[in-house]
Amino acid sequence: MRALVQRVAHASVVVESETVGEIGPGLLILVCAMQGDGEAEADTLAAKIAKLRIFKDEGGKMNRSVRDTGGSALVVSQFTLAADTSRGNRPGFSTAAAPDEGERLYEYFATRMQAEGVPTAKGRFGADMKVSLLNDGPVTIWLES
Repeated sequence: MRALVQRVAHASVVVESETVGEIGPGLLILVCAMQGDGEAEADTLAAKIAKLRIFKDEGGKMNRSVRDTGGSALVVSQFTLAADTSRGNRPGFSTAAAPDEGERLYEYFATRMQAEGVPTAKGRFGADMKVSLLNDGPVTIWLES
């Protein structure tokens, strides 16, 4: 699985004029299941992100995790993280998991974040989403499992 993690002051997702997910301080996680991924990859990625020390401690150093700070996660499906631009200007997405498997792993990943002790909100898989965020830092990290 691939994820783009952003430390945020707040973030939200709107689908058809309805806010379907929003958080205060925490992480916006854009996530994509790749072909061949399974629950083991989602477990690994969720555990890594929950423990990722990218929040400031009392001394101003990035030494605290989202769990340490009591922050939340907003998980948004983002199949375009599978983009292959090696052959021209139009990206290909053939390495992304099939839609049914992608949705299953997206939902599973969100439940794993919750199980890791991180309050978790979600976007809506396959929907045209409008994502708003206030990036904190900015801190943006690319992860793969």
